[in-house]
Amino acid sequence: MGNPSHLRVVGQTLSADDEQHALNLVFAALSDPVRREILDRLDGHDLLVSEVAAHFDISLQAISRHIQVLVRAGLVAQERTGRISRCRFDAGPIYGATLWLNRYSKYWQAQFDLLAVSLEEIERENSTKERKPSRGKRARSTPARGCKQAVKSRLEK
Repeated sequence: MGNPSHLRVVGQTLSADDEQHALNLVFAALSDPVRREILDRLDGHDLLVSEVAAHFDISLQAISRHIQVLVRAGLVAQERTGRISRCRFDAGPIYGATLWLNRYSKYWQAQFDLLAVSLEEIERENSTKERKPSRGKRARSTPARGCKQAVKSRLEK
């Protein structure tokens, strides 16, 4: 019988398949709002399962099942003394998920950079228009409409 997926020998590197499996377990565990709230409650605290369950309107057995999912993902360490079970948050697996997510941040950052440039250009155009005296009666677009049109034209380029 092999080691459970959340246990690893210190200094041992995971194969690509093992890393993918561990990442899948972390994201599956984090996909449930009850499990995310359990992690929030455990952050900085060692709590008994009954103490965790006291904050929820579901059974102790249901909370225990959620905790087991978190344990399999490596996000919670559980220590048993007889019938008493104490839980502790382990942020280690979050690091792998963060690395995976950060690989895609470049796509969002490019959009934010484009938005910042567009907004600066719109601001310059608006300040130039305000300084120029108008030569007659001309329909002026509202600033909001001008901003939307400028951002739209930038994004289409």
